[in-house]
Amino acid sequence: MLTVPSVAEATTSLSARLNRKCFCITLDRIALRDALNREAGDPGFCETFIASRPHLFSNVPVFLAASAIDEMRKIVAAIEATAKLPPYRDAVLSWAAEIAHRDFGPLGALMGYDFHLDDDGPKLIEVNTNAGGAFLNALLARAQKACCSEVDRALIGTRDDRFEAGVVSMFENEWRRQRGAGSPRRIAIVDDRPEEQYLYPEFVLARQLLLKHGTEAVIGDASELKYDGGRLRLDGQEIDLVYNRLVDFTLDRREHAALRAAYRDGAVVVTPNPHNHALFASKRNLTLLSDPAALEAFGLSPEQRVQLAGIPRTTLVTPDNSDAAWQSRKDMFFKPLSGHGSKAVYRGDKVTKGVWAEIARGGYVAQSFAAPGQRMIEIDGAPAPRKMDVRLYTYDGQVLLAAARLYQGQTTNFRTPGGGFAPVLVV
Repeated sequence: MLTVPSVAEATTSLSARLNRKCFCITLDRIALRDALNREAGDPGFCETFIASRPHLFSNVPVFLAASAIDEMRKIVAAIEATAKLPPYRDAVLSWAAEIAHRDFGPLGALMGYDFHLDDDGPKLIEVNTNAGGAFLNALLARAQKACCSEVDRALIGTRDDRFEAGVVSMFENEWRRQRGAGSPRRIAIVDDRPEEQYLYPEFVLARQLLLKHGTEAVIGDASELKYDGGRLRLDGQEIDLVYNRLVDFTLDRREHAALRAAYRDGAVVVTPNPHNHALFASKRNLTLLSDPAALEAFGLSPEQRVQLAGIPRTTLVTPDNSDAAWQSRKDMFFKPLSGHGSKAVYRGDKVTKGVWAEIARGGYVAQSFAAPGQRMIEIDGAPAPRKMDVRLYTYDGQVLLAAARLYQGQTTNFRTPGGGFAPVLVV
């Protein structure tokens, strides 16, 4: 009997074929340069900040079937629904820092949901509350040129301004959720030594986008914030809202004392904030989100429990179970509870005895290995494979932008020839 493939099967097959065989350069680097300079309000922006980052942008897109994007959206929706359940909130806040317990209202600006895609569909490997790259990826997606009819059709969705409008609305909504009405007058985009950060160029883009829409915005070092008289200030100017790019998720470091005090007093709106991180991005939360019995006990619907089967099983490593974890290590990734940006993340089959001694003491989760997808590119005229992951940038569970990262090695990086950020084209 002849079987006719479904639309989802056909588009999945098409995306796989394009990822394997389409070597066309779709990135118009001149158009991207012009867009970056224009949006940054600086004709020398690219020469100053982008030229020194040769592997920030890939020349090729990543192709995904609409069904894969839909599966990812459903996983995001299921996680967001779980985070609203009181028993789940009680569980994750039980191991969170005290500062994370109070909910001031903000939902968390530009959440990042990171996926690997294998033959079994998307697998969520991590959730991030200060996900980087969105402002860069929004311009990258609009600087693509069609190499064939399939790509031309896929590019239709990249030619609008929904991301920009969504970002402006997001910050206004974060303000209103804590303050009730009005809009922030001045937003500070804050990190440690921001000009030294690899993604500093997008801080500039974020600032300019806010300025374009009538909100004063500045970029600042968190250590230079001052808090007195119930007001948070930077360079003497009062700050109403902080777009927080720090990886000190509980604001514990001494140089963040002013921001911590202002946040605890509710004197400034901070997004994302310690409460957002505790609910969504603590790696220990994955031990619950990947546990069907725990999800059922929390009261999550059967349909959404099925969606969360897309999270690889994750367990806490303790001295008591470390021997068993060592035996099964080749099928695991080990991630530190307090880590960020793939630092101190180890693939089990490459763990040395010395590293294992550190893992076995605790403070790590073991996550079942989920193979990254693969994108074939062309380097010096020869085909070359690159690993890929996909990030959904979201706000309040709604997708603002999808983007991919191409890389070699154990984890994502921006040091791979032919790698870097890549637009996601839905076929």
